[in-house]
Amino acid sequence: MEALRIIEDEHQSLAAILHAIRYMLKEIAAGNLQPDFRLLRAMVHYLDAYPERLHHPKEDQYLFARLKQRTKEGADAMARLEQEHAGGEARIKALEAALHQYASGERDGYEAFARAFENFAEFYRNHMLLEEREILPLARKHFTDEDWEAVAAGFRSNADPMGGTREGENFQRIFSRLVEAAPPPIGLGAGPYRED
Repeated sequence: MEALRIIEDEHQSLAAILHAIRYMLKEIAAGNLQPDFRLLRAMVHYLDAYPERLHHPKEDQYLFARLKQRTKEGADAMARLEQEHAGGEARIKALEAALHQYASGERDGYEAFARAFENFAEFYRNHMLLEEREILPLARKHFTDEDWEAVAAGFRSNADPMGGTREGENFQRIFSRLVEAAPPPIGLGAGPYRED
């Protein structure tokens, strides 16, 4: 089903960025990598603009809304997920503040950012697991072909899942540059993150 494929692809893209940041932080802590703050800022921007401003609203509007019309099952899980979606801005601000502290050379800046990132990553791991283990199976159980098509059309309305959230923003290009700039084995390590 196209809708499930799109949702799962978007989850995998988010997981890839989280994995890349986690790997880089471990390598920095081990002294094997110097911090690239432009790359880290670009990754945090991606975490804000992609899942928070593009993916979550589509889940609320198309997946959850339609599932609520079909069943009361999963109501508590959906309420929790919607509440978590609403808290996205605060999570990003905490991560951005910790990155700013680190990039400014403040004492314990690395530790603050690493801690903030782990909190963020753990939140997302649990969030995506709840969706994948509880909500998607309920959709499989209760959705009609018409439901699936409506959800797919809603998710497709942004064209490419990484098509961007504001004028001039293209997530496929950003994602490619992040992979290009990230050190091996998570990326190509072709040099510092660059913008057009």
